[in-house]
Amino acid sequence: MSIGRVLRSMAAVAAFLLAGSVAADAQQLPAVRNIVLVHGAWADGGSWQDVYRLLRGRGYAVSVVQNPLSSLADDVAATRRVLDRQDGPTLLVGHSYGGAVIGEAGNHERVAGLVYVAAFMLDAGDSVAALTASGSPPPLRPSSDGYLFFEPSIFPQAFAQDLPAERGAFLADSQKPVAGAAFAAAVTSPAWRTRPVSYVVATEDRIIPPAAQRQWAARANAIITDVRGSHAIYISQPQAVAEAIDRAARAAAR
Repeated sequence: MSIGRVLRSMAAVAAFLLAGSVAADAQQLPAVRNIVLVHGAWADGGSWQDVYRLLRGRGYAVSVVQNPLSSLADDVAATRRVLDRQDGPTLLVGHSYGGAVIGEAGNHERVAGLVYVAAFMLDAGDSVAALTASGSPPPLRPSSDGYLFFEPSIFPQAFAQDLPAERGAFLADSQKPVAGAAFAAAVTSPAWRTRPVSYVVATEDRIIPPAAQRQWAARANAIITDVRGSHAIYISQPQAVAEAIDRAARAAAR
């Protein structure tokens, strides 16, 4: 056999093996391969970094929304802008106030399912302000133009008590304030009523009571995953949160 024929045979075998590998990877991943992550108040998209890394490692295409936190409408628009860029069915994930955002933005045609991570799940006419009105008021410090800062001295133990003290202090000092109007705005058409839903309950949450999280999840017939952690569970327990998102993507593809 000539050298040329040998080389052509080797190339054919390599191509066959590569095609088989790609096909196997495609079988392992669900049909929903795009994930969009939405942060909440007093945070930014960078707080999803570890979850992002883990999901990318599983083969997902992951995008992270940077909410302006200037109004619910602005944050929904920012999320829809990212959804417009997706090339197929997408899982939309929100943390905390981000739950209000995905509830409204989740009606986008590319959204195949929703994941709430220690997040507000609002029904039509609900607002974050209304849902929290009956509890103890959080230690918020409004600016002169209506933005709300979380008291930095309390933030670490209220928001992220399971993170190292230095990390909690950094989150407090780098917090991104949210407009009070964003909390006051009501959801009009909650997507969780028409989409598959999963919910990650933070069992040690000091911002949103775990009992409320479970109640909202049950109302939406959500797949519930309990994870021991603070309100910042997506930072403190990224592996568990990424696994829950992975399961939700596979469930949404059925």
